[in-house]
Amino acid sequence: MRGDAPRDIFLVAGEKSGDELGYKLMRALREAAGGELRLRGVGGEAMEREGLKSLFPQSDIAVMGFLPVIARLPTLLRRIRETAEAVIADPPDVLVIIDSPDFTHRVARRVRTRLPHLPIVDYVSPTVWAWRPGRARKMRGYVDHVLALLPFEPEVHARLGGPPTTYVGHPLIERLGDLRPGVAEAQARAATPPTVLLLPGSRRSEIARLLALFGETAAKIEALAGPVDFVLPAVTHLEAEVRAGVAQWARPPRVVLGEAEKLAAFRRARAALAASGTVSLELALSGVPMVVAYRVSKIEETIVRALATAPSVVLPNLILGENVVPELLQEAASPQALAAAVAALLPEGPARAAQTQALARLDGLMRLEDGDTPSARAARLALSLARR
Repeated sequence: MRGDAPRDIFLVAGEKSGDELGYKLMRALREAAGGELRLRGVGGEAMEREGLKSLFPQSDIAVMGFLPVIARLPTLLRRIRETAEAVIADPPDVLVIIDSPDFTHRVARRVRTRLPHLPIVDYVSPTVWAWRPGRARKMRGYVDHVLALLPFEPEVHARLGGPPTTYVGHPLIERLGDLRPGVAEAQARAATPPTVLLLPGSRRSEIARLLALFGETAAKIEALAGPVDFVLPAVTHLEAEVRAGVAQWARPPRVVLGEAEKLAAFRRARAALAASGTVSLELALSGVPMVVAYRVSKIEETIVRALATAPSVVLPNLILGENVVPELLQEAASPQALAAAVAALLPEGPARAAQTQALARLDGLMRLEDGDTPSARAARLALSLARR
């Protein structure tokens, strides 16, 4: 340590979600430190705009899924080694790894072997509550503190023998103003025809597996419930694939692009059909009842079924401690079953009421005290660990 105040922080973010957390953390670290900081490491465009000079392009390591990781393995192993060596050659006051455990945890293990006293903070807990729970206990050997985004994760790590864990808050709780409808938008939620969101995912593999399924489901929803205004928010880099796919539907949905248009659609939506992922928590905090569907390859299904332990794949269900959001996975995600589940959410009735009442409890479970923000709380904890 160089004196009482830490001044050198090494950050490693392995994909876009980590990059978004990372740039906010960089701002919060500067504010919390009250002075000049040396911030270095690996990040994406957002962190680079904030002043980080990444060791290499984040795109080299932003790989998701079993098969894509295997295909890129030589590059990933080289980048893991290079990142760890950069930390070891010039030790910082604290190493903060952000999400992407397949990459960042391998870096942390290498660093811990060579620098056993360097504090290591893990910002975003791996999903030890969903599968491979044994990872929690192993993390104690190379992670000093976990900064958790979900309120139930500290208890999970304590139960599984993982590292000390603190709930710092999910970044979505800073965006409630963007997610919640105004008066006119709340009235639009009750309008006829109802607006139903279709959210087949933001990865090319998800679009390939779910887009046609959602199209068949949309047709069956209208057969059950009458006319519906279907809106499909798409990410810009997949616009061509999405538009080509929906052009084959009997009645294509309105495709909207960009975060602002997506959030505007959330604020007016009556219900949603969504792929499993963070979008389910966005919908839940927006107060939109939903049905979640997901399909993966047979190889991935075999692996996940062998290792999975969670009672649900839907984040709102896990936070609430009950399966209020219907989830239909693999063969269960048929157009008929999905359409029936979504159609049940459109009129006022038991299915809709049960979900909207349960989702309203999320605020109390996820709120931080005194108007704190996740990035500010994470920054203070990281700096306090570095000072030990």
